[in-house]
Amino acid sequence: MQALEQKAKVKTSYGGRFVQSIDGVSGDRSAQRDWFYFVNGYEADEGAADYTLRPGDIEWWDYRSWKHAMHVPVVVGAFPEPFLHGYAGKMRDAAVVFDSKALEPMARQLGKLIDAKPLKADEIGDANVLFLMNADVPLSATSSGAGKPVRFVIGPTAARRLLADPGRVRYRYSGLR
Repeated sequence: MQALEQKAKVKTSYGGRFVQSIDGVSGDRSAQRDWFYFVNGYEADEGAADYTLRPGDIEWWDYRSWKHAMHVPVVVGAFPEPFLHGYAGKMRDAAVVFDSKALEPMARQLGKLIDAKPLKADEIGDANVLFLMNADVPLSATSSGAGKPVRFVIGPTAARRLLADPGRVRYRYSGLR
């Protein structure tokens, strides 16, 4: 909360524990829109007043509708997070899994970008995984919650673009950064 208040004009409710507005953009119950925050791409599971940022963390505030999806557990807009800093100071191993020998050089490059360790398929366990698929898919992500393992999927066309400019996917999600 303190980091946000240093960058924007913030109004809170519920005793300062809930962000009501940022720079004049207010949550609206009747429109089912509110402010949500993410740390390293994970939707936070505690209030901003209670969360302690760590060095390198990316805090991201997003004003969105919760009409159809109250929770969005992970987003790609902070990539290469959460591979680099995790959540709440807890890091997971990272791995790149690819589906053809031809993709191996690109998989190695992506591995450097996310500090991946060489893991065999049966060693993935609870690692964060980037799947490089031999299909034309954009970067997408899933997770079951803050700090849980993430599974990103990317195709070679999107991977080439990403490797040419790693910042190109950052902050694609709507909202204050």
